[in-house]
Formats: sequence, C-alpha cells, structure tokens
Amino acid sequence: MEPVARRLARNRPSGLRAGAPLTRIEGPADALALVAEDLAAAERTLRELVISDVAEIPAIAGYLADAGGKRLRPAITALARVSLGIEEMLPRLMCTGELLHLGSLLHDDVVDDGLTRRGQPTAHKVYGTPVTVLTGDFCLARSILLAAEEGGFRAVTELGRTVTLMAEGEVLQLKRAHDLATDVPGYLDVVDRKSASLISWCAAAPAYLVGDDAAADCLAAFGRGVGRAFQLTDDVLDFRAGTGKTLGADLRDQKVTLPLIHAMQRDPGLRAELEAGPPAEERIEALVQQVVATGALDSTLAVARGFVAEALEALDGLPDNVGREALGVLGTYLVERTR
Repeated sequence: MEPVARRLARNRPSGLRAGAPLTRIEGPADALALVAEDLAAAERTLRELVISDVAEIPAIAGYLADAGGKRLRPAITALARVSLGIEEMLPRLMCTGELLHLGSLLHDDVVDDGLTRRGQPTAHKVYGTPVTVLTGDFCLARSILLAAEEGGFRAVTELGRTVTLMAEGEVLQLKRAHDLATDVPGYLDVVDRKSASLISWCAAAPAYLVGDDAAADCLAAFGRGVGRAFQLTDDVLDFRAGTGKTLGADLRDQKVTLPLIHAMQRDPGLRAELEAGPPAEERIEALVQQVVATGALDSTLAVARGFVAEALEALDGLPDNVGREALGVLGTYLVERTR
C-alpha cells in the first residue's frame, strides 16, 4: 500500500484547510459519531497491525486490545483530520498512538506488578513477564515504523521525542514513588512526560502529515492541555466509587497524585498517617473519605478545567469547522466524565 503521506503529496485536495461545514456538536457522542467510520476502520486496522508469525505476539497484544479501552488517542487523531479538512481517513496513523499506548500499558503493568487491567488479569500474569515485555517492545517498534510510513519525517521524529519523554516520565514516577514530599510541579512534570506527550502527538499527527506547521503547533498545544486534564481526572476517579476503577488503588500503592497532594496540604493528620507507613487495607476506605472531605477532588478538577481552557484557546488557530468544534467538546468532556 502506498503511504498516505505520498498520496496526499501527489494529490493534495484543494480544500485541505476548509474543513467540513459547521454543524452543532451537542456532546461527546456527537463528536465521536462524526468519526465513527474512522474509529471502526482503526479498530480493524489495530488487529491487523499486531499480526505476527510469532504466535505469542498477536495473542498478548490482542488480549489487551480486545479488553477495550477508551480509544481516546485514535479519536483525537481522527477529529484533528476533520479539523484540517483532510478527506481521506487515516486509520493507520490513528493506530500509531494507540499501539504505543498498548505497548506502554504492557510495560507499566510489569513494572508495577499490576494484577488487573480493564477488568481482567494483566497480560504478564496470564502469559508471563518476559514475553509480555517483548510484546510491548513489538508494539513500540511497530508504532515508530507506522509513524515513518504514514506520517513522514516530522511525525516519526516527534514520536521519537515522545517515546523519550514517556520513558523519562516512567523513571521519574518510579524514583518518586512513595515520596510524600512530591510537590505540584514535580507531579505535573511526570504527567507531561508520561501521559500528555503522547496525546499531544496524536492530536498533531495529521498536521505533521500534510506539513502544516502552524496547525501542528495548535493541535499539539491542545493535546498537551487535554492530556494533562485527562490524567488529573483519572487521578480524581481513583477516590470515587462506581467508576470501574478499584477505589483507593493509588493510596494502596502510596502513589502521590494531585488530589493527595492537595489533601495532605489541608489535613496534616492525613500526611502524618501516611508518613508512618503504607495504610492497612481496613483503613483505605476511611482514608479515601478523608481525602474527599478536604475538597481536594474539586480543587484538582478546577486545575484540570484550567488546562482544558488553555487547550481550547489553542484551537483558535484552526479553521472554524465541525472538526474543531468536536475536538473542543471532547476535550471538555474528559474532565466531566465519571469513568
């Protein structure tokens, strides 16, 4: 198959920056419906991309992919495509970020010795650690190859920088594990490297493809802002029941997130108890309620909404069309979600 970058360079559509006619996007369902065909094509393509004659690789990668996930990264790439007026769907480019994400999850669960992921036992508990780590490597290598084939030189260069940041973020998170002295800048530094950098790349990827540097800067800034907000909201959901997450998992692991930083600043007794050692299982629920009582969840969401506001401002540099509107709606939803 001819790489999409070459096809677009050879036959670039005359209305590339015009975008789709502006219509009303009422909520996240409308935003995702706008790219429903893209997402369906990407889902099929994702399964094709992990095919290998080494049977363990598609088994392990497929095990995690089949467990679901939000597919946020492909959706953002697809909506960025619409915002730039690119008429051709880009399922392989959409899968680049998702493959890298899958590989990082396989690695993270090994590093953290996680027991469950997406409601099922983690891959390394089912298939063993060595082959799971190597399958994560396969997903990483495949994503870099895809970026080169589908996005061109800048796309693969920026993805290389992203992988570097993600690795640094993971090491920093490990280094600061259980460090209750972690401050807000230190926490956000890890978020930027480990989480926001990949979402930023996924947003900018279609602009890298067509060589629109100005749009790439706007979309990268948007992705960075919503990536931060997404992670902060995820950390808030750890302290709420009925979200699909294990309540208080971060407390069990003594993982210092923004809600806990805010809570410890407001409740010295909470900090003193956690400094005494890992909390006993029977104390987890009470400690969760103690964090909630400080108002730390609301203050964290306020910070997240501030990042979304900055992200939406970055979209002002794009054409006023339905794709841009849908990106904004989806970005706003990431803070207001309950799962």
